[in-house]
Amino acid sequence: MKLFDTARNEVVPFEPGPEVRMYVCGITPYDSTHLGHANTYLTYDLLIRRLEDLGHEVKLVRNITDVDDSILPKARELGVDFLELAAAETARFHRDMLALNTRPVFAEPHATRWVADMVDLIEVLAQKGHTYAVDGTVFFDVSTFPSFGALSGYSDEHMIEFSAERGGNPDDPRLRNPLDFILWQPSLDDEPAWPSPWGDGRPGWHIECSAMSMGILGPTLDLHGGGSDLIFPHHECSRAQSEAANGVTFAKHWMHTGMVAYQGTKMSKSLGNLVFVSELSKIHDPRAIRLALMRHHYRSDWEWFDDDIEIGTRLLDRMHRAAHTAHGPDPSGYAERVRAALDDDLDAPTALGALTELANAILEGGDDPAAPTVLGELGALVGVDLDTAPAPLS
Repeated sequence: MKLFDTARNEVVPFEPGPEVRMYVCGITPYDSTHLGHANTYLTYDLLIRRLEDLGHEVKLVRNITDVDDSILPKARELGVDFLELAAAETARFHRDMLALNTRPVFAEPHATRWVADMVDLIEVLAQKGHTYAVDGTVFFDVSTFPSFGALSGYSDEHMIEFSAERGGNPDDPRLRNPLDFILWQPSLDDEPAWPSPWGDGRPGWHIECSAMSMGILGPTLDLHGGGSDLIFPHHECSRAQSEAANGVTFAKHWMHTGMVAYQGTKMSKSLGNLVFVSELSKIHDPRAIRLALMRHHYRSDWEWFDDDIEIGTRLLDRMHRAAHTAHGPDPSGYAERVRAALDDDLDAPTALGALTELANAILEGGDDPAAPTVLGELGALVGVDLDTAPAPLS
């Protein structure tokens, strides 16, 4: 198998041992699962399925960020406790992932349950000279980590720009360097607070994933993933603090998915143009959602159009009919093409093309009784169960 590695900026062999330690950044549960989330999590699900098909045991850890600078203002706006909001949206996320037939996670740590470990990790960084504190806020000093920026490959100017756009405050006068980032901060009066050597407060966003991944999977991951919007600052900062604390490689391989737009416009909460999985699956078969998303390579930025789900539905119908036909052509070449495509930087569109060609060939006739069975097995490999007939188009 070969996968694109963000840090090396090229497609390279992915050669983990029998057990694959994988960490994928999870949701901040203050809103519903949208197609951007689905695109990301189905990508890693497809990777896991192929790794399992190759004989690996995959330990996927996917966190729940139930305390950070996004969920607390939303809870305040709604007038509810932040944990109540998190619980409701996490439950909806679980329903969406179940509907989309994703593989179960090995662990799903909630940030609020790991704060003591985060404090311990910050103390290690402080002892090693990587931090400074100002008025109860602890910052990571990027000047103590010479390879800061090596994961993203971005210039300082680009990183400062992204920091301002993605939750940072590079103009904070307390910073020694505009790229320094928060590890610990005092809580506002209506925010949750935990004890620490620097006063009661709450963790910064980046330290959360480092503490949770290390605590469950150890200091080095085989693969760390998420959306491409997490490359900087989140993953760059996570790498810096983790390697500064442990002195070993944090992730052997970094994998990121592209962004999904909606009919020509960036899909975002602020624009109110999100396509929610929970709503879409009320009127369309979730398997059709999966097939529609498979038409796009995971590293591509692409646009969702309203008729995409109809394409997915037609694909599902055709594949189901073929899987329940008596005979077809020799399926071995098609199966080889599907697996070869998945091993070639998880090329889902090419794999889907081979599946579609097999379904079409079966419907055209043949005398091999194994063909429909193999199509069903390949459907299962990509997470699409062909046993149940799809509902007709509404």
